[in-house]
Amino acid sequence: MTSANLFDLIRAGALDFDKPAIETSDGLSMSYRALFDRAGQAANALLALGVVPGDRVAVQVDKSPDVVVLYLACWRAGAVLLPLNTAYTLAELEYFLSDATPRVTICRPSAFDATRDLGRRLGLASVESLGVHRDGSFATLLARAPADFEPVPRAGSDLAAILYTSGTTGRSKGAMLTHANLASNATALAETWRFTASDVLIHALPVFHTHGLFVATNVALFSNATLIFQANFDADAIVAALSGATVLMGVPTFYVRLLAHAGITQASTAHMRLFVSGSAPLLPETHEAWRARTGHAILERYGMTETNMITSNPFEGERRPGTVGFPLPDVELRITDPETGAALEQGATGMIEVRGPSVFQGYWRMPDKTREDFRADGYFITGDLGKIDRSGYVHIVGRAKDLIISGGFNVYPVEVEAEIDAMDGVVESAVIGLPHRDFGEGVTAVVARSAGADLSEKDVLAALKSRLARYKQPKRVIIVDQLPRNAMGKVQKASLRDELRALYSGE
Repeated sequence: MTSANLFDLIRAGALDFDKPAIETSDGLSMSYRALFDRAGQAANALLALGVVPGDRVAVQVDKSPDVVVLYLACWRAGAVLLPLNTAYTLAELEYFLSDATPRVTICRPSAFDATRDLGRRLGLASVESLGVHRDGSFATLLARAPADFEPVPRAGSDLAAILYTSGTTGRSKGAMLTHANLASNATALAETWRFTASDVLIHALPVFHTHGLFVATNVALFSNATLIFQANFDADAIVAALSGATVLMGVPTFYVRLLAHAGITQASTAHMRLFVSGSAPLLPETHEAWRARTGHAILERYGMTETNMITSNPFEGERRPGTVGFPLPDVELRITDPETGAALEQGATGMIEVRGPSVFQGYWRMPDKTREDFRADGYFITGDLGKIDRSGYVHIVGRAKDLIISGGFNVYPVEVEAEIDAMDGVVESAVIGLPHRDFGEGVTAVVARSAGADLSEKDVLAALKSRLARYKQPKRVIIVDQLPRNAMGKVQKASLRDELRALYSGE
């Protein structure tokens, strides 16, 4: 039987072992041969620590090429990768480690003592450290290990990774992703976005999140392309790398900040063939501003931790602002009534449900939650509201939990946000529902105004009077300097709801 191990698939597609796989701004260049050899050393180090196929390996380290080494090593050894946000505190880490019970936990050297003490308290087998300069206890083990390591055969249904969701609606859930899930999505994206071994991808995303970890990295590795690894978003570094690159993948915040950089011009982006945006909605204004400045249309796509990528605007054809394009090959997408699950007609707004080879296997140790989120016919209930227009483009309206029911009427935040975001002096807005004695929920807008703008609550309310039905108009507008975001640039509406929950308590 042919192994479905992701490591085997990546290595089989690397037709040129001597070309660069990863390059960094400080001059490191690692060929595919060196990457695979180092992954073999890391796999042997994991084996020496007692890792057997199916064991979890937790990784909470700063971004460096060795993160890619680690995830290839996990798959080569048949282990399950558990990437963790570097912003998690020790208290937060305790939940993930106690839930996933990893055989090995690898942390930053600066956090080694505290993480080792936590590991002892939880009864974990091994805690090691790894730094960005190849320092730490695991780096020492790796350096002493041989590069030869026969990959463990894996079936497509075997787990490759567990990625924990943000937990904004309760306890974080571990999405179980298989080798087949990740391979099918990388293959579909590489084909859809026309990736080849000639591509050079600027990688400035975090590597604990599906976007940077699997979308960007896997698509490049499956294509035998080169990654320019940057530790984080730095507009100067990205602009400097453009002339030697072909693709940039980012979140909307990347493009907003890059538009403020004088180095973004048609000439500086002439060598690029593709700009991709995801993980949060891209404002149509940003899309149009980028096209006007560079001549390139940003390609927006849609996905989530549990499903990998679901849709993409076309590589060839119209990349419509405000939409996320069409379902990827082999992905089935439908719009249903959120209450009954009945399929809705084209153009109607409802729940987005998907089925296909990239959809995860369920939540780690949460069988009840897994059953709750899948239909009997295998469709996954995404929790996102959307619609499909007459041309087949998918539109994301918002999260179902963000839907506002005010006075018995449904209010979709994105519709109100679009009107506010179009106003002069507005950077962006977030519309939320807050408890209201008379209306159930009061429509509330939190608006980030641009620096120096003379914009008030009264101005926003007055502008919306002729633009929206009365029930959609905010009852209050809160002006702020900026909206709260997570590491991937998503506006954190849950924190806004918590902070402003008592706004209407006196009414």
